[in-house]
Amino acid sequence: MKLSQLVRTQAIKPMLASTDRDGIIAEMVEVLVAGGAAPESLKPELVRLVMERERRMSTGFGRGVAVPHVKHKSVTSASAAIGLSPKGVDFNAMDKQPVYAVFLLLSPEDRPDDHLHAMEVIFRNLGNERFRRMLRQSGTADEVWRVIEEADATHV
Repeated sequence: MKLSQLVRTQAIKPMLASTDRDGIIAEMVEVLVAGGAAPESLKPELVRLVMERERRMSTGFGRGVAVPHVKHKSVTSASAAIGLSPKGVDFNAMDKQPVYAVFLLLSPEDRPDDHLHAMEVIFRNLGNERFRRMLRQSGTADEVWRVIEEADATHV
């Protein structure tokens, strides 16, 4: 699986409006639902589930990134959104530093292997300092998409 197969082009938000973790999660769920990853009626439940997951353990993994994620029975395929916060936001990250890039992953509940594979793809890319830097420097959805395509080309 490539990152470009996981990230929905309609779910790239290069300028998140929210300035706190909870708002960003709601905003990211909104763009994924608007992009067709889940039915509109699930939006409140998905926000609640992602927030419950965050309360158990932060998905702010350090290095300026967070990867909130949730599995749900009504989600048919793994899908991700990318949001960027130029000023950074407190995500209770492991390294106590602000988060600038957020990947929100929704996966089918009945296909745990798909979820693990999607997480592997996301973390393989986020582990690359150049990828994180280029992502953070992106100012438009098109620029983010070019960073994704470049990452896919280097992981063929």
